[in-house]
Formats: sequence, structure tokens, C-alpha cells
Amino acid sequence: MSTDLKAEIDEMGLVDHHVHGALRGPVERPAFEELITESDRPIPQWMTQLDSQLGFAIRRHCAPLLGLEPSASADDYWAARSAVAPGELAGTFLRASGTDHWLVETGYKGDQILSPAEMASASGARVDEVVRLEAVLEELAGTAPSAGGLRDGFREALRQRTRGAVGLKSIVAYRYGFDFDPARPTDAEVRKAAGDWLREIGKGAAPHVDDPVLLRMLLWEGVETGLPLQLHTGYGDPDVELHRSDPLLLTRWLKAVEHTGSDILLLHCYPFQRNAGYLAQVFPHVYFDVGLAINYTGARSDAIVAESLELAPFAKVLYSSDAWGPPELHYLGALLWRRGMTRALTAWVEEGEWTPADAVRVATMIGRSNAARVYGLDLG
Repeated sequence: MSTDLKAEIDEMGLVDHHVHGALRGPVERPAFEELITESDRPIPQWMTQLDSQLGFAIRRHCAPLLGLEPSASADDYWAARSAVAPGELAGTFLRASGTDHWLVETGYKGDQILSPAEMASASGARVDEVVRLEAVLEELAGTAPSAGGLRDGFREALRQRTRGAVGLKSIVAYRYGFDFDPARPTDAEVRKAAGDWLREIGKGAAPHVDDPVLLRMLLWEGVETGLPLQLHTGYGDPDVELHRSDPLLLTRWLKAVEHTGSDILLLHCYPFQRNAGYLAQVFPHVYFDVGLAINYTGARSDAIVAESLELAPFAKVLYSSDAWGPPELHYLGALLWRRGMTRALTAWVEEGEWTPADAVRVATMIGRSNAARVYGLDLG
């Protein structure tokens, strides 16, 4: 085995186990800047979102792919980017990421981004789908099910929707928080919550599920499929009440669902990555990544990657970018993860703590083989 660690990590075909599609159409600069922040508020006129760790990372690392010098000015970067058609732009960044396999979650604004098939075509890589539980229930609400039949209807809709899918995802952290009752809800509880929800929809409310009983139902029905279940954890847009998305709040639920056999994958986790690492150490069915944080911390992402290697066994850590929209994010997620892993592992090798061969082996586990095992992927 080669022990040129940087070359091995740079050349590794990654499995991005949680990602979304790249933008399908063109975007103006104000909208682009809104897509490189987790805030959903208007950007103040006196600032640019490009003056951020992510903005600087885009200018530093993405500019050369558009024929510019590293760290080109924001205006020069935008001019060069605007001169490239959206399809070509997506292909450039997706292919440059060195990702062999994307696990694409399709439940958010799918009309604005490339479909799984389009992601495969643009990147030349394999794609599998991850299904969002809340989206399945909200689609079902449009068929006017009865309150008493909602659970069974959801179970059947999920069975149909996951044919060919490799995993599930929930955004319970956004819709309620992790401080929910961990018990499986009773049929009576579900009937009452479903009746209240369906009546509101009948009065014209959007089918937006945020009732904690219905969200618990989704989680329990999800784990009982046996498919891996991803949970958004930690940092996100202002819908998240951050103190209620600490994964430690899931401890009793994690114990309750352990018998189902479903693996639970804690996504992103910042600023709770150490808490997630603890959970991944003590529970055999818990895994985690630091996906979203890698892009948004830019030049500081090395520290986040290194912290992901503290407590958890290395077989319990995965790579993801959580990119949605601008294809720069798909590229940067991979580039910054590779750099963070290389710098952390190189230091330990040079200090005599690790062998070069072990460093390559662990990087490969996290970058691709752990995801292949958890999701049952054939990497060829």
C-alpha cells in the first residue's frame, strides 16, 4: 500500500453520504449570496456574504476552476461565474470534487435543483436517493386520508417511496427539536394529532408537519423499515432552536430504538460534534459526520475535521458535504475535508503516533467504505 498520504487522500473517490442537488438554473448575485448562508433573513445592504469563511473559501479554491487566480476579488469571481452556463458550471465543480457516489436527499425544493439522475449525468458518478420522512407525510396529506388511517397510509406510502432508496432522513430538529417524548406514540395519540392536523389543512393551512406526536410517528415508522435514518443535528437556519438540537437530547430515544436494527446517522452536528462523537462511541447503531460545518468554517474547517476524530471509533465517522444549490459547495465540501484529514493525520504520523498505512486506512474508511457498509452500496 502506498503511504503517500496526501496523494492517497486527494485521489480517493469519495462517497458523499448526505447531499442535495446542484442548482438547475442561473442565479443572480443576491440570491447566490443568500445560498451561502444558513440565514433566511435578507442580507443587510452594508455587507456581502462573501466576506465570510465560506465566501473566502469560494474565492480561494473555486476561482482557479473558472480560470482565475486564487482569491480573486468577489467581483471578478462573479463575472467569471456568470459567464458559464449552469449545466457546465455544475459539471465543472461536481467532477472536480472527486466524488464517486452521491446519496442525494430530495425532500427540499426539488424543482430548483438537479434530480438524482441529472446529478449522475452532470458528475459522471453514481447516485442513490435518501427519502425525507416529513415530505412523504406532507404529500400523503394531499390525498385526504382519514385521521384513523394516517399511520397505515403513511406506512404504505413510505414503502412505495423507498423502493430503490438507500436511506431515510428526518428534519425533526427543525420542526420541533430533540427534546421529544422518546416513546412510540400510541394509535390513539396519532389519531388525535392527525385529526387536528388534517382539519387545519382542510381550512387552508399548508401541509407542514410540526406536531410532536406525528413527528415521533415518522421516526418510529422510519426505524422500523430497517433503513439507515439520517437526522439533521445542530447548526441550521433560524427554524432550528439550536439548544434543542443537541444530539445528547436523543439519548433516551436512541436507547429505545436500538432493537430495531436501523442505523442512526447524525448529520453535521456543529457545534455539538464532540457530543455526537460520544454517542457514536457508546451506541453501536449511531454514526455521525461534520458535513455542513466543513464548508461554513472554511479556513477553520481543519479543526472541525480533527475534532471528529477524537472519541468515536473510526468505523462510525462518515464524510458528507450537505451541499444544496451552488455547485461550489459540492466541490468545497470534498476539498476541505480532504485537506483537514490530510493535515490531522500527517501531524500524527510525523509525531510517531500513527503509521502512514493506518492513516490511509482510516481516511479510506471515513471517505468511502463506512458509507458503503452502512447503506449497502456496491462501490465496484
